[in-house]
Amino acid sequence: MAAEKMLLAMIIILAVPYLIWRLGRTERWAPLVVVQILTGIALGPGLLGAIFPAAYQAILTAEVTLMLSGIATWGVILFVWVAGLELDLPQAWSQRRDSVVTASFALVTPLVLGILVGSLILWYDPAAMGGAAFPWQFVVAIGMACSVTALPILMLFMEKIDILRRPLGQRVLRYASLDDIAIWGLLAVILLDFERLGKQALFLSLFVLATVALRKGLPRLPESDRWFIALVWLAACALAADWAGLHYMVGAFLAGAVMESRWLGEQRLDRLRYFLLLVMMPVFFLSTGLRTEWALGSAVVLVIAAGLLAAAVLGKLLGVYMASRVLRWPPGEARTVGWLLQTKALILIIFANILLDQHIISAGIFTALLLMAAASTMLTIPMVSRSRRSGIASEPDQ
Repeated sequence: MAAEKMLLAMIIILAVPYLIWRLGRTERWAPLVVVQILTGIALGPGLLGAIFPAAYQAILTAEVTLMLSGIATWGVILFVWVAGLELDLPQAWSQRRDSVVTASFALVTPLVLGILVGSLILWYDPAAMGGAAFPWQFVVAIGMACSVTALPILMLFMEKIDILRRPLGQRVLRYASLDDIAIWGLLAVILLDFERLGKQALFLSLFVLATVALRKGLPRLPESDRWFIALVWLAACALAADWAGLHYMVGAFLAGAVMESRWLGEQRLDRLRYFLLLVMMPVFFLSTGLRTEWALGSAVVLVIAAGLLAAAVLGKLLGVYMASRVLRWPPGEARTVGWLLQTKALILIIFANILLDQHIISAGIFTALLLMAAASTMLTIPMVSRSRRSGIASEPDQ
């Protein structure tokens, strides 16, 4: 019976977003990944559970939820690992002045605006903060959420508008790669637990030693063997990070960040990312949706989400504009780069899950962050396409 209910839930998870996306022709303003996110929220207790409580409880029993949660956990661990593998730090270093200046402004400006919004939220309702957090952890986490860029989804979008392999697209990847490293480092600082500081120091020390051995030994193996070793390495890093109190997703990202994508074959990684988005991530979106709550009130959650979205979008656009003035970019180019870098999507949702797991934010703020992630991602392609159609972005490769 539990297996039948799980399969019924899987049909709903896979079919409903696809039908909305295909029949509604939402591609230009809401890509499939956004529809999946919003469907996951809609299937949660705040909407489906409130409108049809009997159906909700009949299908999404505790046993089914647990089974789906296991699938979602492994799927998101793989996805975060791929995100770490996709970092292009050597290329960023080769163009370090442009990369560092732009990435710094693109990170710091939305971070500061997000911290201001987080401070206002905390002033309005101290209960918005999670039970295990200090005020500085909460406000910095909100700032971090406003400054994050979803590198895997950014690559998907740039491929869709045909700039991924062009000079502008490669520059954007450099900026996003540096910001990703900084943001995951900031997340690790937020998650520091002084009661487990010894465990965390031990994890990082052993991780550095193991990384040296991995980087020396893995390239010498045949490619097929590298995949098996890499997956064992991934699971071990995620387990060790979680044991140390840094969360398994931090370990998964680190496991990918210290590897080279060419060791595993970039085409294979592209296929893996595609199938993860197709097969595994819809389950993660539902599992995320099951955690949404409107405890602060629907209107308040929407207002908070709008404030976070304003801080995130304006922060990225302003930061990239300031960088463009320092670096003397062609007129209008900053707008396209800024809209691309404000893509939040999956990575923000992953961060929100981590912050909720670690009791840094409340369930109401978690819901606001999910709405902000979806809205941010919906804006990207229309605004970039509009800029390119009107000739705002001057690309040196055209």
